[in-house]
Amino acid sequence: MSSAAPAPPQPESPSAAAGGAAGTGGGDKVLAAAQHIVKTLATSKNAADDMIRILSGFDNRLSSITNDHLFPSPDPSSEPASGSVSASGSSASEISAAAAFDAADQLIQLWDATPEALVFEAPEDDVAQYLAAVDVAVDHLARGGPGGARAGVAVQLAMARLEEELRHLMVRHAVPIDPTGLFFSLRRLSLESMDDLDASPEFDAATPHSLDGTPSGPETARGAALGANPFEDQVFDPVRPEAVDDLRAIADRMARAGYSRELADAYCGVRRDLLDECLSVLGVERLSIDEVQRIEWKLLNDKMKKWVHGVKTVVRILLAGERRLCDQVLAASDDLMEECFIESTKGCIMQILSFGDAVAVCPRSPEKVPRILDMYEALAEVIPEMRDLCIGSSGDGVISDVQAILDRLGDAVRGNLFEFGKMLQQETSRRAMTAGEIHPMTRYVMNYLRLLVVYGETLDALLADDNGDQDGFRNSDDQDQEHLESMTPLGRRLLKLISYLEANLEGKSKLYEDSALECIFAMNNLLYIVQKVKDSELGKILGDHWIKRRSGKIRQYSKSYLRVSWTKALSYFKEDGYGSGSGSGSGSGSGHSSSRMSIKERFKNFNMAFEEIYRNQTLWKVPDPQLREELKISVSENVIPAYRAFLGRYGNQVDGGRNPGKYIKYTPEDLESQLSDLFEGSSVYANHSWRRT
Repeated sequence: MSSAAPAPPQPESPSAAAGGAAGTGGGDKVLAAAQHIVKTLATSKNAADDMIRILSGFDNRLSSITNDHLFPSPDPSSEPASGSVSASGSSASEISAAAAFDAADQLIQLWDATPEALVFEAPEDDVAQYLAAVDVAVDHLARGGPGGARAGVAVQLAMARLEEELRHLMVRHAVPIDPTGLFFSLRRLSLESMDDLDASPEFDAATPHSLDGTPSGPETARGAALGANPFEDQVFDPVRPEAVDDLRAIADRMARAGYSRELADAYCGVRRDLLDECLSVLGVERLSIDEVQRIEWKLLNDKMKKWVHGVKTVVRILLAGERRLCDQVLAASDDLMEECFIESTKGCIMQILSFGDAVAVCPRSPEKVPRILDMYEALAEVIPEMRDLCIGSSGDGVISDVQAILDRLGDAVRGNLFEFGKMLQQETSRRAMTAGEIHPMTRYVMNYLRLLVVYGETLDALLADDNGDQDGFRNSDDQDQEHLESMTPLGRRLLKLISYLEANLEGKSKLYEDSALECIFAMNNLLYIVQKVKDSELGKILGDHWIKRRSGKIRQYSKSYLRVSWTKALSYFKEDGYGSGSGSGSGSGSGHSSSRMSIKERFKNFNMAFEEIYRNQTLWKVPDPQLREELKISVSENVIPAYRAFLGRYGNQVDGGRNPGKYIKYTPEDLESQLSDLFEGSSVYANHSWRRT
């Protein structure tokens, strides 16, 4: 029976190997060196205890050092005279330092011989021993003298390892960003303001357009409490807190050893890559200006919304976290702290800014204005916070870049609003609305202007220096001029844009051959404009004076409609009306055939005129129920009494003749019933031969 194979030897840790490496011959020297180091560096008994514990990892025999040897009770009689130096003491100090360095160098070399092992994944005692060895090597190199070359090599090896350990720790302990949680906090800032401004097939393709917005209205599009900061209770640590002390320990030693450049390169390289990953998670892409300009609007609109979320997240979560991390890890040097923060975050900031720059120089189109304003406000909102984060001359440069992009976005808003005004002036579609209803352009423009009001404070600031809005109304009467001067910059711009819309609609109304339908079209569109103004902040901006004047215009159009539409039909009821013969008759006395024929002709002509009006105007549409009823009432008040009076006065003359139903087709009640069908926008006309019963 064969004996069992011997167990394989257990691998020693580099620290344990260092402990057994010291020969007995050099034991006294090592012990003396350790005592000298502890006594030189320790400032108290507690500090000495810590040092003894660390140094004992180099050699177990060093644990025999006690505080009594290092901090004996003071004995004035035994103190040497001031200024006296023992030659043997000086020699012992040098020997002790050299021996300590030998032990430290040995530990550094042993760790270097195992590159696959990581110091900061070893037990805490091993970590402390390695850092103590690095301190000894750095101090030995700084003192110079014999063994300087060896110390340089040891420090170089240690710095290379620490640099790699720094990278590993930051990657391993990086905290991934949670977009779900962040976007939940951002939900009340979610910008859906443009979602209803879709294309309408009824409007000119060169113009962005929409139907009515959602019932909630554009004022609520950006959500409540725009000034609120949803991040105020959130703190994002980019690195797990348990790793921060280790990172600071590495950074302190690299900076003290003169390896600040290598430290900065390693730190910034890792943080840049991790920030890039965070931007990708947040949906902020790296796009060139050409790529942005080729994106179709629906997709670009999506990306602009993500950018608004992204810029706030980047500044308030990511950059704030990076600032804290820099302050904690790189506390050894203020200059290094500022340099590393700027260098590690600059790429992230520039990626955010490059998209803003690309949007600012995109071809102009009105639908982009609200979304660009969202971007402008988001960037303006975080600039003060960025000033607090980006300190120093390098930080000033970053803030200047941010401010430049903000200015370009502001220029883009002004430019796009100017293009919107030109579009309203130059839009010349020749297609009339067949039923005289509200034109899609009217719907789009008014919903668009109501949306702009949400950004009132921002637009007032952006348009403050634009004197062109006031110059456009120089020919107004004194009352208008006084009202104009009291308005905000945005109010003057809105007034100008609405005046462009009104002029455009007036031109479109001339496309109708029927003057009555022209009035209906003008009423419908002007009433829609007035209602949109009254039901929103536009009313406060434009004022009661503006609303009253437009309401007066609507009444004028109503009177014009009654005149041009019903004057001819009602003229047959006048004594000297169209087609009247000789004499009017009294209904019981006159039997002259010429008078009777004249009365019949009047009834016949009225019937024809009424039926033509009914046939046409039941197809016309007045969408507003109140205006529709008011028009019907006005028509009835003008037509029914006149018809009833004429029928009462002359109806018996027709009844006494042949076929009276041919001439008197309607009772007053019949007419009133049929007038209720007007302006409904549907064909209900039928050739009924209405007869009195």
